[in-house]
Amino acid sequence: MVAAKENKFLTVAPFECAWSDDLKFREPGRGCVAFDAFAHNDVTVVFRENVGSQHYHYKKDNSPHYIVIIGSNRNRRLKIQVDGESVVDEEASDLCRCSLEFESYWISIYDGLVSIGKGRYPFQNLVFQWQDAKPNCSVQYVGLSSWDKHVGYRNVSVFPVTRDRISLWKQVDYREVKGDEVEEEGNGYDYEQWGLGNFLESWELSDTVFLVGDEEVDVPAHKAILQASGSFPLSGDVIQLRGVSYPILHALLQYIYTGRTQILESELAPLRDLSSSFEVMPLVRQCEEYINRLKLSERVSDPCERVELSCPISQPLSGFMFPTAFPADVAKLKKFYSSGEYSDVKICLSDHGLTFQSHKVILSLWSVAFAKMFTNGMSESHSSTIYLTDVSPEAFKAMLNFMYSGELNMEDTVNFGTDLIHLLFLADRFGVVPLHQECCKMLLECLSEDSVCSVLQVVSSISSCKLIEEMCKRKFSMHFDYCTTASLDFVLLDQATFSDILESADLTVTSEEKILDAVLMWCMRAEEPQRWEDIDELINYSDPEILFKERLQSLDDLLPHVRFSLLPYELLERLKNSNLSRQIPVFNRLVKEAASFLASRLTCPGNEATSRLQHRRSSFKELQYIRDGDSNGVLHFVGTSYGSHQWVNPVLAKKIIITSSSPTSRFTDPKALASKTYVGTSFAGPRMEDGRISSWWMVDLGEDHQLMCNYYTFRQDGSRAYARSWKFQGSMDGNTWTDLRVHENDQTMCKAGQFASWPITAANALLPFRFFRLVLTGPTADTSTPWNFCICYLELYGYFR
Repeated sequence: MVAAKENKFLTVAPFECAWSDDLKFREPGRGCVAFDAFAHNDVTVVFRENVGSQHYHYKKDNSPHYIVIIGSNRNRRLKIQVDGESVVDEEASDLCRCSLEFESYWISIYDGLVSIGKGRYPFQNLVFQWQDAKPNCSVQYVGLSSWDKHVGYRNVSVFPVTRDRISLWKQVDYREVKGDEVEEEGNGYDYEQWGLGNFLESWELSDTVFLVGDEEVDVPAHKAILQASGSFPLSGDVIQLRGVSYPILHALLQYIYTGRTQILESELAPLRDLSSSFEVMPLVRQCEEYINRLKLSERVSDPCERVELSCPISQPLSGFMFPTAFPADVAKLKKFYSSGEYSDVKICLSDHGLTFQSHKVILSLWSVAFAKMFTNGMSESHSSTIYLTDVSPEAFKAMLNFMYSGELNMEDTVNFGTDLIHLLFLADRFGVVPLHQECCKMLLECLSEDSVCSVLQVVSSISSCKLIEEMCKRKFSMHFDYCTTASLDFVLLDQATFSDILESADLTVTSEEKILDAVLMWCMRAEEPQRWEDIDELINYSDPEILFKERLQSLDDLLPHVRFSLLPYELLERLKNSNLSRQIPVFNRLVKEAASFLASRLTCPGNEATSRLQHRRSSFKELQYIRDGDSNGVLHFVGTSYGSHQWVNPVLAKKIIITSSSPTSRFTDPKALASKTYVGTSFAGPRMEDGRISSWWMVDLGEDHQLMCNYYTFRQDGSRAYARSWKFQGSMDGNTWTDLRVHENDQTMCKAGQFASWPITAANALLPFRFFRLVLTGPTADTSTPWNFCICYLELYGYFR
């Protein structure tokens, strides 16, 4: 699983506003924008019904809008304005901070409910909410603005919002585990109310008992919890306390189990002494501090006055997140887990023959599902051994480590992505909410085009992961070409998920033909990349029922998502005469409808287009090879400043960088390769790399640009050093190279000044790269200069962004 790259950095000048078609709510009046901001003050976000101008300023806007200003009044205030009128002006020093680093925020609007939070993860860490009494349910466009200083934005994303989305992270459906079965409860359980307090003086799961006072009142407790908080005599199962009253012990246990307690002033000293005898030092110190304050004060002690004492663990160890505050020594808990000391349950993973020792109270502290398993009369309630199936041992070990440390550490994990997904599924299965949240955070941080399908397969079945599911679908939609060609994991998605992706307004694709290919591959569960022509050929030798099997019916549901009317008329004619059209009725009908429409539109151009005729978003511009030396290639397009003015050599304009294996000189001139002007002598000389002779030319399109190259051409200089063996390669980082085409003893070049061109195979033509390189791998035809790579012009074609 590879970490996703950060979005492009955006700087907004004072009194300006940045708008984009991407910054738009899917549903008017309902959406969330998340972003990182770098500013001295006044991070200003505008929500309007229509796009504003670059020089838009909210103080001059007469149209309906919402404005959220984070860091107003020198980073002290949070403001919300509606149609120019201030409706919120709150102190928000925790939210607004002048910093030399980016800060992460999210803002959501749902039918006039404006919610603002801090952090990289939307719908978490809510800081402020305000409900508009007269909600504007039409705002849809998001503008990123500023006041009197520049503001930097990055990682800007827009997400859909549902009514329950704000509390999405906390909505986990807890389940009642019965053997190997999992039964859902109707209303779930409020996890925030769950903690050790539920086990205070409870006989449930207890393994020791205090006998208090002369009456020997029995008070149950749990060895692991007691010993993690202090030092108790646990050689047996009974602790005798003859000189101690019940209220004193109750106050001590309440402090250990809940992190706070109340006691009469007159009982502070006995509580201190009891805490000291059991080495519960945080409580000892608090009692002593309060007693000393009483001594120094002039107030007369009131024996009926109650004193509240609370655990001073407001911000414990970094990453520590127990679901309750109690004065536990985490190092002791870890030791109990690793040694099995005080263990009262063994967990056997039946599928793997592995056994883990644990403590029922620790498992139950984190998981309501485990608590019910141990307490509701199930077989596990009466056994010291439980058996689990369909559990990854690596994920289960990580979950136990988390339960005993409060930290999620997967640095030593070999298969990070797979284990993280298994851990997420396990956290959902047992309702371990904090672990579920941490897994979600990690998945969001490392979500990439390569991992999106494997993540989708898991989260689509987990009701509490709807946000991640939607983000995965959006990422897939926006990188449709890559996700359907780099691997075939997408054919494992269920039909509903794949259909949602095809319907997405964010779907970005190079051509409608790619969608047709993907639909056909999904329906046949393809094991290798196929184009529609390949599948059409297969139908020659196989019936559709055999080829598509149980997914044959899915063609009726998915093929209508293909906008056949956007395909070239010539291609439609080929499709109409194909085996697919002859043997699949829905295919034949859709192709004929599209061909008929295009024919009528050619004769009646006034016909209005429907939504199925609207072109999809495309992040790539098609630059198609026509002939050698044409003006359709990438280097020429870049030289026109991406189509905005007359051509200027892109190397001189510093739009691209061309380098070679030998230093720049009169005869090794990078700008010559980007020009169509013929040069008599132009070569890249040899150098030693990794103990081998190497000669090469390399093109860098720039960090913001990529090309899916399907054709390339170059021109021989005036020499007879004709290349015979070379490679054409692509790379994203300039270090790791992919062979796009390999030439061995190629006799194409045979005269000075000659043009030649070569196509790239279909599979390689769909891989986007920033860097491209021609590498000489064998001597040229000229024995006097066998390792000079002599070309004076290079052009690339394909889909460019």
